[in-house]
Amino acid sequence: MQSPDRKKHGIHDIHDIHGIHVASRRRALGALVAGACLLAVRPAAATPDELAAALRETFGDRKIQKGRVKLELPRLAENGNVVPALVSVESPMTEQDYVSAIHIFSEKNPLPRILEMRLGPHNGRATVSARIRMAGTQQVLAVAEMNDGSLWSTAVDIDVTVSSCT
Repeated sequence: MQSPDRKKHGIHDIHDIHGIHVASRRRALGALVAGACLLAVRPAAATPDELAAALRETFGDRKIQKGRVKLELPRLAENGNVVPALVSVESPMTEQDYVSAIHIFSEKNPLPRILEMRLGPHNGRATVSARIRMAGTQQVLAVAEMNDGSLWSTAVDIDVTVSSCT
């Protein structure tokens, strides 16, 4: 026999031992779908101001010059999850003249900083390769930081058919 304060409910309703309605599978699924829709409304992306702020945080007020850096990306990437990137810098990599860091920045990824790799004269060559994630068609910036504090850069445009980082 049921207690008088308990009501008879359908097979999909879930109740605790006190008869308080917790949730039904349909309601839980509906809430999950509604939450997913809210997340899909606007994908996150960096703005040009956020990229400028990331460059300022990383390098301060130092001038970034064009040259000495080569960034190889495919012109068209079918999948933004795994985009091959190769950065090489013209440097003798000696104790007197070497690349101390290579950075990659994104114009439209949710976070503009993609990669930071520290190097030294014992690396032999100033070359870094990686697989990076891209949130759609955009410009990618590679910056080399030299041991004397100078900064060198290049930028490459890439078209991404299936974006990542959203």
